[in-house]
Amino acid sequence: MTSISRLRPDHAEALLAFERENRAYFAASIPDRGDAYFAAFAERHRELLAEQEAGLHHFHLIEDEDGGVIGRINLLGVRERSAEVGYRIAEKAAGRGLATWAVQQVCVLAVREYGLTALRAETTLDNTGSRAVLARSGFEPLEDVMFGDRPGRRYVLDLSGGAPAAH
Repeated sequence: MTSISRLRPDHAEALLAFERENRAYFAASIPDRGDAYFAAFAERHRELLAEQEAGLHHFHLIEDEDGGVIGRINLLGVRERSAEVGYRIAEKAAGRGLATWAVQQVCVLAVREYGLTALRAETTLDNTGSRAVLARSGFEPLEDVMFGDRPGRRYVLDLSGGAPAAH
């Protein structure tokens, strides 16, 4: 059974393997993390855990039935009872509705565990998969923006009435 778990110190090795295995796949649709990310991964992992402990972010791994990492879903920049949702799904797990499921699950966590009342998201307009995930999860378009030279859109989801039902 697929599950979502909060990022822990013992996830470092599996998370690094996930990021390395999917680096080229992710770079096709979002900016590459760069070599420095991989070279200093252990230090960065400790920093992320400290930021999570301070309540600045909530990081999660999506794991398959064998405990393998098949995605990440994070609530970033927690402020004023809101956060930005970000996610990435392994190439081998893409196209199966996993991102939609994970976003809907993290909406429940956002309300029940973290006391959030709104989520933000953004994506480029050419990322049709991500735009579909946000639409199916109840996010509403907020404004069009530019990400460098790529047109994009910002979205918002009101959680003040609780997590939305699956669409």
